[in-house]
Amino acid sequence: MLERIFHVRAAGSTPGREALGGLTTFLTMAYILAVNPVFLTAAGMPLEGAIVATALSAGLATLLMALVANYPIALAPGMGMNAFFAYNVCVGAGVPWPTALGLVFWSGLAFILLTVTGARRVLVRAVPASIKLAGAVGIGLFIAFIGLQHGGLVTANPATMVGLGDLGAAPALLTLFGLAVGLALMAAGVHTAIFWALAATLAAALVTGVVPPPAELVRAPSLALPGLQIDFLGALRLEYVPLMLVLLFFAVFDTLGTLMGVAHQAGLLREGELPRIERALAADAAGMVGGALLGTSPVTSYIESSAGVAVGARTGLANVVTGALLLLSLFFTPLVALVGQGTGGSTNPVTAPALILVGILMVQAVREIDWSDPTEAAPAFFTALLMPLTSTSRTAWRRGSWCMPWSSSRRGAAARCTG
Repeated sequence: MLERIFHVRAAGSTPGREALGGLTTFLTMAYILAVNPVFLTAAGMPLEGAIVATALSAGLATLLMALVANYPIALAPGMGMNAFFAYNVCVGAGVPWPTALGLVFWSGLAFILLTVTGARRVLVRAVPASIKLAGAVGIGLFIAFIGLQHGGLVTANPATMVGLGDLGAAPALLTLFGLAVGLALMAAGVHTAIFWALAATLAAALVTGVVPPPAELVRAPSLALPGLQIDFLGALRLEYVPLMLVLLFFAVFDTLGTLMGVAHQAGLLREGELPRIERALAADAAGMVGGALLGTSPVTSYIESSAGVAVGARTGLANVVTGALLLLSLFFTPLVALVGQGTGGSTNPVTAPALILVGILMVQAVREIDWSDPTEAAPAFFTALLMPLTSTSRTAWRRGSWCMPWSSSRRGAAARCTG
């Protein structure tokens, strides 16, 4: 049955190799289960609902990719898009999160329409490569900036806008410890470095008492999904169209870049083209729509899938393993909530190293920009630079105070703003 559905032998693989690849991909991307809710709660969502929506959307979309396109490419709420969703759309533009979910839903439908009609090719060719790459760099800088703040390494300063935090405080020390672990593992070529860095930081936080131990580890998941409150009609207001277009832009180009990158590593390309690419794109777009209905920021293909490919995954059978593990994580919401809450205040040193490490990986796209051509370099420079620097809350500026992009979080906001 497995051979008939996934053609494992024809792909030059074995069920054992696919299972190992699926497990590797899960361990590589499992950090998103704790990190994504950090962004969603900043937008105002309840924590447990955000955790369940993250795990459920990732698991179901990953299984959909396996069955529709038969590729070992897992999906989950995208890093970068979740930051844009929380801090730019909800906090910066003041869009209520139910309405923001509506924006994701309609953007996903537009993605499906572009894929079905073939208009996607025209859109992709219209945007210069330097802008696509600079977008990834800018988002990487933004995510790393958030990680530095969550770890207490930087703080708001009325004189210089951003200042060095208290490096002797417990959150900063834990963040530096997690960074050291993650960077050492990355230097050693360990594909699951981010996961183990997060796990090591959590263990150190529990041992030192910075984070209290959970009352329970296993619990049936809550069915109170944030997606039940999605606002379809409110998202169609004319003023939200630019935000919807940006979400669509990120979804299309992030997906294409990931699909082609993982396919190239796996040797799946045929004369530079990916067979069944329309199916893969359709599965990705459907995952985005489904994620909105469940209650999370845009779901997209994950470049971390390359870790599973590196150990031999070649078919959708690997995705079945990854998807099953993502769904199984639904029963460990207390543990994930502990990681997402961190210290329960304005810092979260448990997830901060993961955010910074992801930022490091995303910024690597800068080397592919042609810096020798000013017509390419200047637009790319301003795109990458302004994304982290222009993400402050508009409402904060109107009140005459200055707040960091995380300052409108529902907890400890006043402590992170300066008059």
